[in-house]
Amino acid sequence: MVKIQQETKNHICVHCGDDCGAHPVMWDGKPFCCNGCSTVYQILHENELCTYYNFESNPGIKIEEGKYREKFAFLDDSEISEQLYEFSEGNIRKVNFYIPGIHCSSCIWLLEHLNVLNQGVIKSIVNFVKKEVSITFNSNEISIRQLAELLSSIHYIPEITLDKLQKKQNEEVNKKLLYKIGIAGFCFGNIMLLSLPEYVPGHEYLETHFKEFFGMMNFILVLPVFLYSGSDYLKSALKALKHRFINIDVPISLGILMLFVQSSIEIFTASGSGYMDSLTGLIFFLLIGKWYQSRTYQALSFERDYRSYFPVAVSKMEKGIEISTPIEKLQKGDIILIRNQELIPADSILTKGEAQIDYSFVTGESKPVFKESGDHIFAGGKQMGAAIELTIDKDVIQSRLTQLWNQFDDGVSSSTKLNTLIDKISKYFTIVIIAVAMFAGIYWLINDSTKALFAFTSVLIVACPCALALSVPFALGNSMRLMGRLGIYLKSSEVIEKLNSITTIVFDKTGTITQADQVKVNFIGKSLSDDDRIAIKSLTRHSTHVLSSTLYEYFKNIIPQTVVDYKELPSMGISGIVNGRKIKLGSSKFIHDGTTETSSLSTEIYLSVDGKIKGHFTLSNQYRLGLTKLISSLAPKFDLHILSGDNDSEMENLKKIFPSQSAIRFNQSPNDKLLYIQNLKHQDKHVLMIGDGLNDAGALKSSDVGISIADDIYHFSPACDAILEASKFQQLQHFLKISRKSILIVKLSFVLSFIYNLVGLYFAVQGVLSPIVAALLMPISSISVVAFATFTTNYIAKPKENKNKSIEKSKNNSRHSLADVKKSVQLN
Repeated sequence: MVKIQQETKNHICVHCGDDCGAHPVMWDGKPFCCNGCSTVYQILHENELCTYYNFESNPGIKIEEGKYREKFAFLDDSEISEQLYEFSEGNIRKVNFYIPGIHCSSCIWLLEHLNVLNQGVIKSIVNFVKKEVSITFNSNEISIRQLAELLSSIHYIPEITLDKLQKKQNEEVNKKLLYKIGIAGFCFGNIMLLSLPEYVPGHEYLETHFKEFFGMMNFILVLPVFLYSGSDYLKSALKALKHRFINIDVPISLGILMLFVQSSIEIFTASGSGYMDSLTGLIFFLLIGKWYQSRTYQALSFERDYRSYFPVAVSKMEKGIEISTPIEKLQKGDIILIRNQELIPADSILTKGEAQIDYSFVTGESKPVFKESGDHIFAGGKQMGAAIELTIDKDVIQSRLTQLWNQFDDGVSSSTKLNTLIDKISKYFTIVIIAVAMFAGIYWLINDSTKALFAFTSVLIVACPCALALSVPFALGNSMRLMGRLGIYLKSSEVIEKLNSITTIVFDKTGTITQADQVKVNFIGKSLSDDDRIAIKSLTRHSTHVLSSTLYEYFKNIIPQTVVDYKELPSMGISGIVNGRKIKLGSSKFIHDGTTETSSLSTEIYLSVDGKIKGHFTLSNQYRLGLTKLISSLAPKFDLHILSGDNDSEMENLKKIFPSQSAIRFNQSPNDKLLYIQNLKHQDKHVLMIGDGLNDAGALKSSDVGISIADDIYHFSPACDAILEASKFQQLQHFLKISRKSILIVKLSFVLSFIYNLVGLYFAVQGVLSPIVAALLMPISSISVVAFATFTTNYIAKPKENKNKSIEKSKNNSRHSLADVKKSVQLN
């Protein structure tokens, strides 16, 4: 237990790093400055989460109880809090907070473990780029006000604003940067003018009182640049040092301070004119570079902020007719049809049917919520049962669905080898650069003191790890965007790195390598009445399974009726009551109550009406266009496997397409597929699973990369890592090739970044590079690496035929140019 140790010796708090004073709070032999720090440490220790203290060589965050108690009192007003919720159902709430104080990996770690500090928090996810944390919590255990107070007490103070106000604040930030550039430019120009006599012959004859006057004017003009225009660098460095870590602003600020102090000493002691022109020029060009970088990154943007690439579509109802519509084209007031297992794309009002909504995609809680006509349903919920009709209640924001897709990881870490490598390099980069700068400064101070300050400052400014850090997100992010244009929509850029390491590819059969819209359907058994056809059409309307969709399309001109007591068993079949009759459609095992009466060599769907079997549909499989060519291109490089829930009727056909060493398994249940993938992974195989995202959702999720193939209506599966348009299936090898070359481009970007830093340092340590030139080179390095990564990924993503056309066009242009030259010579 915690005990107070009476000692006169001062201690440093193990958690926050503050001075504990003469009477520290002790726990487990470790000193703490207060009970708050001791409590956090105990919680982390007891839950084996003390890796928090290993992320950086900086301590934790100190809890300050009661300090922010009144700051967030306005959140008790339900009208205000309701506007902040992104999700509110029962006692489950979801809210996004903007927290400017997020600055390092330790911050991310602690904010994503808020549930350890308060059990009312269900899940929290940090978006480091936006400095936002998305928190799902139980309002019965912690209110939104208490949540804000909890964050503030550990020094992560949320800035709570509504969207319009946030947009206004962002505009103010952009204006501030322009103001700083304007002030720095004005002062730089005037200081250069006042410093002109120092650069012309005969300056030594200038009278002393003029030198003193010009020096004081330069000092006055540099103050607004130093204190206002350069304040962001100084504040960032100060904050980093306060938390005991080093960021890129530390060496920049060190260079600024050295120039300012040295110049001020020379001016006030009349020993020289100082380097105020270099200082203002340095800050001016740093700010220009900062502005230009942001503009360049916007121009080359690959839409990092969870904007959606994939064309998720739903069935929109127009005059009773179902029309497949991409969700970005949906508008408020539109009526949509949501089938069993389909996600709800936008906040809506239930207008027809009874809903059982599974919000596990949003909250992690899988308990279904019952909804009646007129009830409000949030985006991201999944219907469990018969098809329902909804009216869109709010403007459709597709990015919300994509954001949910990105958080659907059940807490599994998304750290990759490349990101880990960059973290390690960046951690030591700045320390090495400061050491090099000090060595260069000391060397020139001994040998040629006139070069010492420039050598020290230029080394600190010219070397920058930003180009290294930007190579991965821009190269992979741009590849992700381009692959989306080509027809494969990735969950995140990290999927590209995972695709690069794939050794084994597992295909589902039905709906994956077979083409659902070209299946031939025959019915064998007693003739079907009009009521039977209506019943089949009505029942299959509620299912998203590829076989149900095939039968639904087969009975095109029939108007479906209401289905009561609809049920669907994965890999088995569907059932319901239509016009008072009990209808069952599915496998022989499903219809015959667990016994199989047939070993037919074709895909069969049995029909039962009021417990009596009427016959069965036979479906002939049509393989996707280009399958044979695709398999022959994949076979030399990957282990190929086939998993199917159907019988082995297609064994002979598949043996002709797949190589002899390929494993082909039939009669596989969803659980069998899952176990098969897990077994492959236990053999150290890196598995790519391609399926339809319905019965194989577990296998998709368990694989290293899961790709869901999509036909006419894009059934969005949260379990997958990518969605592949069915028409682009034959280009799978090209997509894998893009992923491999993208990783190569990242590595080349690393080399380019290191070359730049080595060349820059070579000149900087010699004292021949002025701080102004170094300030110009620093953003150019980042921009050049980003441009290289972007343009090279644009090239590799082009289909081969397009590249050949470009080359041929270039050759033709060369021929024409040569012909023009010859013609010109002949004329002359």
